[in-house]
Amino acid sequence: MTIADLLINWYKDNKRDLPWRNTTDPYKIWLSEIILQQTRVNQGLPYYNNFITKYPSIHELANASEEEVMKTWQGLGYYSRARNLHATAKIVSYELNGVFPTSYKDIINLKGVGHYTAAAISSFAYKQVIPVIDGNVYRVLSRLYWIETPINSTQSLKVFEPIARDCISTNQPDIYNQAIMELGALICTPKSPLCNKCPLNAKCTAFDKKETDLLPIKLKTKKSRDRFFNYLAFIHQEKTILQKRENSDIWQGLYEFPLLESTKEINIEQVEKYLKKEYPNLNIGTIELIKQPKHILSHQNIYSFYWVININAINREKNLTWIDLPETKRYPVSKNIERFLNTNSVFL
Repeated sequence: MTIADLLINWYKDNKRDLPWRNTTDPYKIWLSEIILQQTRVNQGLPYYNNFITKYPSIHELANASEEEVMKTWQGLGYYSRARNLHATAKIVSYELNGVFPTSYKDIINLKGVGHYTAAAISSFAYKQVIPVIDGNVYRVLSRLYWIETPINSTQSLKVFEPIARDCISTNQPDIYNQAIMELGALICTPKSPLCNKCPLNAKCTAFDKKETDLLPIKLKTKKSRDRFFNYLAFIHQEKTILQKRENSDIWQGLYEFPLLESTKEINIEQVEKYLKKEYPNLNIGTIELIKQPKHILSHQNIYSFYWVININAINREKNLTWIDLPETKRYPVSKNIERFLNTNSVFL
């Protein structure tokens, strides 16, 4: 039997029942693929269901405000995905009359859609014979054919794509693509793969060599940098201040307390000096420091220090927008801010 036949037969008996596998609607497939980028299925599934409930068609998603979309996305991370999702929804709804593109060439030109996502939509929605190549597929193919090209190198796609094209089923490309990804997720796992249960073990070079742990090969990524965020959580008459992050940085478009970023941990005297300079109109009362656990992002370690600052009086208003403390829950915030809000009684 061919690799495609073995995979498809295995998949039919072992696949997980996931909602985006029971549809050919390109909107739902696209939505699921964007959510599942850099996100595990069990984490992404409730977000997918929530999006489909709130935005059952691409028109509802397009007509939602950016803040609504970001709030619905809150907790998934990599927030540029949400911004691109919203932008693409508007393009399809307003410029293409709600009709999702049908060709790989047109799909890949949508904002936030790369090679893998375009291939997945083309295959799952339109049964086009285009192989999907995600981390699971890289892992399966590298072990199956003993490919030593680093999967995160610039050459990886050029090496793996021709092999993936040779393997794909021309009759059931959608089922084949789902099958090889499912094999990588359930059987050909990064550590301790279940080789004895794998339908491809008789054809697998790494299994034959008993060296599956050596593949796939990855280039070392750049060292993470440390950042120190000092959040100024002002409290005045049951109100506080949240500001939108407008710069092109992490958490763009989300809300946070006024931020003082430093190159290292600072003390209360440095905070007081900053407050006198930047907020001279505020009569500062007590200041309490609450440290949060290190927040690890791709190539960044965020050390967060929440300075809860009680304001006795405001001498003169200085373009500060105060919101009621319970209203903070309405705003889209990072998981870092959300954790602080949910663990401090003053904001509950």
